[in-house]
This record gives sequence, C-alpha cells and structure tokens, in this order.
Amino acid sequence: MVKRVGSSRRKTKHLFHVSKKMKGKLAVSGFVQKLEIGDHVLLSGQPSIMDGMYFRRFHGRIGKVVGMQGTCYMVKIRDGGKQKTLIVGPVHLKKAYVAVAATVRK
Repeated sequence: MVKRVGSSRRKTKHLFHVSKKMKGKLAVSGFVQKLEIGDHVLLSGQPSIMDGMYFRRFHGRIGKVVGMQGTCYMVKIRDGGKQKTLIVGPVHLKKAYVAVAATVRK
C-alpha cells in the first residue's frame, strides 16, 4: 500500500489566500455572529483559524443553516447530486443574500 501524501490543506496556497489589506488581527464579531436557521451563508474560510474549517472542495459554496452543534453551525449544501451537511465554525461563514426568483411556468 502506498503512503498518502500531504494533508487536508494540501494545494490550498491560493485558495485560502488573504490579501495584504485584510491581513492582521481578526475581528471578534466573526466569532460571535448569530445566524438563524434557514439563513443562506457563504463558505469563506479564515485560513489562520483551523477549528471548524470545512474541506477545501466546499470553498465558495452557498449553503443553508439547518441547526447548531455546540458553537458551530450545521450547513446543508449540494455537492453533485447529493445533499451534504457540514459542521462549520461561525468565523468561516458569511451571510449570503440570495435572490429567490419565482419561476413562471407557461
């Protein structure tokens, strides 16, 4: 059997990149933000905080908050044809404003 190469953060140098302007101390408001069940959120990771981080494949996805587990949020996303539930810390989530358009059938 071949030994696995790398960790879960492998090949994420540019994926979790922080611009020069945004480097420095993190605001406390990201850690204590409150989200309601049913809110749409954007998975936008803080690379300096590993606790509650999601897998790199889900970076930039929009999901829906379905519950809480401790201080983390349970976020439901669609990956391919399946629904998946991620447990993500509040510092890695941003509230997304999704325009829900009514579809008109003819």
